[in-house]
Amino acid sequence: MEGWQLPLFPDESDEDQHAPPATTLNARSSVSMAMEGFHNHMVKRGLTENTIKAFLADLRLFGTYVGLDKPLSEIGTEDLSNFLIYLRYHRDAPCTPKSYARRLTTLKVFFGWLTEDGIILRNPAASIAHQKAKSPLPEILYDRQVEQLLAATTALMEDEKKADARPHLLVTLLLHTGLKKSACMGIRLSHIDSSNPAGPVLYVRYDDPNKRHKERKLALPREFVPTLQQYMAEYQPRAHLFECTPRNLEYVLTGAAELAGLEDISFEGLRMTCAVRRYRAGMPSDKLRKKLGLSIITWRDKEKQIQTLASAPL
Repeated sequence: MEGWQLPLFPDESDEDQHAPPATTLNARSSVSMAMEGFHNHMVKRGLTENTIKAFLADLRLFGTYVGLDKPLSEIGTEDLSNFLIYLRYHRDAPCTPKSYARRLTTLKVFFGWLTEDGIILRNPAASIAHQKAKSPLPEILYDRQVEQLLAATTALMEDEKKADARPHLLVTLLLHTGLKKSACMGIRLSHIDSSNPAGPVLYVRYDDPNKRHKERKLALPREFVPTLQQYMAEYQPRAHLFECTPRNLEYVLTGAAELAGLEDISFEGLRMTCAVRRYRAGMPSDKLRKKLGLSIITWRDKEKQIQTLASAPL
C-alpha cells in the first residue's frame, strides 16, 4: 500500500453515478412534481415552516381534486374555479372564510411562480378575483319555532310508553348556553352544579391549555334540573353528560326537528338562535361575546351576523 494516496480531484464519472438526476419542470410536468419544485422555491425564499406546510397542504388538496398526475398544461381557469366552488359548497367539511382566502392565495402564488419561471405560458389563476369569502347567515329559529321545538321535546320526555329526556335536555342546553358541539361533548357531570335548584350553573372547561382563557360559568334555567334528573335515570352516564358520538347528538336534533314539524336544525343554528335571543333581550355586547366563548377578533364578524339576524322579526 506504500505510495497510495487519495486523488487530488474526485473522479467526475464516479460523482455522476451518485448525484441525483436533475429534474427540470416544464408544462408536461405533473402537479406533484411541481409541488416539489415549489417547496424548494419557498425554502430559498425563506418562508416560515408553518407557511410552507400550509401552502403544501393546500396544494395537496388541489392535487387530489384535479389529479396529482395531471400535467400542468392541462390545468385551466375552469379547473381552479370548480375547485374553489367545491371548497365552499360541496366538500364534506366546507372551508371557513379564512381557509378559503388562504387557499385562493396559495393557487395564485403557485401558478404565478410557474408562469414567472417560464414553466407554463399562461397563468390560469390570474383572472380569478381575490375577493373575501363571506359566511352565509346561519339558519336560526323564530320564537314560534322555538316553542314548537320545546313542545315536541317536552312531549317526548313525558311520553308514558317510551319517555326520552335527552332531546329536551340537549335543546334546552343549547338554547340557553349557545355551546358549540365540541363543547357539549366535553361536558363532564362534575361541570354541572345543581346544588341550588333555583339557579343551576354550568362550568365550561377545556382540556386544551390553549383554550383555558375561554372557560366560563353559564346560568341554566330552573327547569333544567328535573330534566337532568330524568335523563340521568334513563341514560345513567358515568363521567360525561353525553356519552355518545357527536353524530348521535346530530341525529337527536334531526329527530326533534322532525317531531316538531321543522326543517333540519343544527348546533350552529341553535347557538346563533341563543345569541340573537340574548342580544334582543338587551345582553351587553361584551357579556354576550364571553358567553359564546369568542375572541375579540372573531366577535367582530359574529356580532355583525347577530345584529343582522336580530333586525328581522322573530
